[in-house]
This record gives sequence, structure tokens and C-alpha cells, in this order.
Amino acid sequence: MTETATTARRTAPGGSDRPLTEAYDTALLDLDGVVYAGPNAIEHAVASLETARTAGMRLAYVTNNASRPPRVVAAHLTELGVPAEPADVINSAQAAARVVAEKVPAGSKVLVVGGLGLEEALAERGLVAVRSLDEEPLAVVQGYDASVGWLHLAEASYAVQRGLPWVASNTDLTVPTARGIAPGNGTLVAAVRAATGVEPEVAGKPLPPMHRETVLRTGAKRPLVVGDRLDTDIEGAFNGGVDSLLVFTGVTTPAQLLSAPAEHRPTYLAEDLRGLLVAHAGVAALDGGAFGCGGWTAAVEDGELRLTGTGADRWDGLRALCAAAWTALDAGGAPVDGRKALAELGF
Repeated sequence: MTETATTARRTAPGGSDRPLTEAYDTALLDLDGVVYAGPNAIEHAVASLETARTAGMRLAYVTNNASRPPRVVAAHLTELGVPAEPADVINSAQAAARVVAEKVPAGSKVLVVGGLGLEEALAERGLVAVRSLDEEPLAVVQGYDASVGWLHLAEASYAVQRGLPWVASNTDLTVPTARGIAPGNGTLVAAVRAATGVEPEVAGKPLPPMHRETVLRTGAKRPLVVGDRLDTDIEGAFNGGVDSLLVFTGVTTPAQLLSAPAEHRPTYLAEDLRGLLVAHAGVAALDGGAFGCGGWTAAVEDGELRLTGTGADRWDGLRALCAAAWTALDAGGAPVDGRKALAELGF
């Protein structure tokens, strides 16, 4: 049975007796770390998305990366073998531009600290992107772009010090690339914050403006958020009251999942995007405070997670461990040691 999304505390991963492509009408997919890493598709992503599309699931790509316009992202996806149109891509630049447009009159100039993605998103809202405080902008908008340097951050700082509204597309501290994990927009925002003592209004995941933008642009009725980050994708789903699928092709590790607070707990978990195509085993509460899933049994003994059984799928073992760990965390307020149990599953 597919669980209904709520903002109540989740104490175990959910189960679905149908493939997720049947249980949900739209997949709201993060990009970096889920569909691709840098210029390359992640293993199994292209084939899985094609199968999901053939099954009737709408695919929408929702990213906190504000550097590239939707048309560029769509072209990149298409080149990778994932056919996409610009309208299929929703980014934090669009969410940020909508927030800015609600603060200033139509046609206003806005100081941009970021790339072409922000410029085109502002133009879509009837705003004019400028690069200097000397051009008398009425607001500042900041998003990730590899070209952002000291001069851009200084210009933003001067504008923020003058009291201009400051909107950040997102505050992700890192961004996955083909070479590894690199600093994200959050590190650049932190520099302006440190220089000014001011906090920006943030538009991207996990905050409501991004969810609002996504719903407005996709019209999804039964959406499933798919992501690799607990603090953006999964928390964003929690804040929006929708279900989520966590994949382990990006930044999150199984160990981090075991210690996740309530707002970072996904409905489902899977190794990669093949998780969209299958049913998901549910977790059952057993006697003695133990939890079972797919032949595995997990419990907390003497402050340590213990795993028994011989299940065929190690991800079912992780589901059982999550149930035991989250229940103990909620009861005791401190994470339990799951290193040995994870090692038994090969994590």
C-alpha cells in the first residue's frame, strides 16, 4: 500500500505494492547527483527514466542550480539520452525571480550575482538584469555560477549594505561535479552574509517558494520528489507535504540517513533511479522493539544497531535499520551506532 504523505514524524521508510511509476503521476527529479554528475549521466539513469516515461509518468527536472537556463539544461538532458523540453525544467532561478518580482515594480533593475540562468529568469518576470550598483538596481539576486568571483561578491555586499532586498536562489553548500564535490552557492552567500551581517531570503529547496514554483509549472496532482540530498530534496518534500524517494548516487550516505531528523526522512529509498520502476517493501514492527523488512530484522541493543536475517536485497536491510534507528533517535534524542550493521550489508 502506498503511504500518504504527511508532515507528521516518519519513523520508518514507506512501502508501495505498486511500482512508483504507477503510484505517482509526476516525478520531480533533482538533477545533480540524481540524473547526472557534471557532463555525464549517472549509471542506470537514462534507461530508468525512459522506462518511467513509457509507463506514463511525467518527468520534471527540479534543480537548485541556478547557473543554466532551462533550455540549456533541457538540451544537456537530451544529449544524454533523456528527451526534455525547456518547460520540463524548473530551477531555483525561476523561484528566486518570482520572489523578486513580488518585491519590486515591473521593469525594475535587479543586480545579478550569478549566471545566465538568473538573467533569463528575471527577464521572464519583466525585470532587467544589471551587474553594477551604479545602474541603480532595486534588489539583489544571487545564484551559483562558476564565474562568480570576489568582485561580484563585493558588488552584492555594497548593495545589501544599502538596504536592497537580497534574494538567494539557494544555500546549498556543495555541488557535485564530475571531479567530486565542489563549493556551492551557499558558500558564496556566506561570504556576502559575513561581510554585511544580513540574511537573504532564500527561494530554492527546501523552502516553500521552490515548491510553489514547481507546482505552478507542472500542475502535478500526485508528485514524487526524487533526490540525493536530505537537506534540500527530502526536506523540501517534507515542507511541501509530498512523498519522496532518496537515491544514493549523490551526496547522502546510508550512515547519514540513519541519523536523519524527522524532516530529512524519505518515504522511499533506492540505490538509484531504478527505484522508480519497482514496488517497495514495507517495514513491519516486530516483537521486542525490532523491525523487519524483506527477510532482515533490525533492533537496537546496548546502544548499537543489530541486524539479523538473510534477505535477498540489502536495501531492505537498510530500510529495517532506518526504522530501528529513527525510532531510537526519537525516543532517546541521540543517534545509535550503526557502523557494524551497515558493514554487514556492504555499505
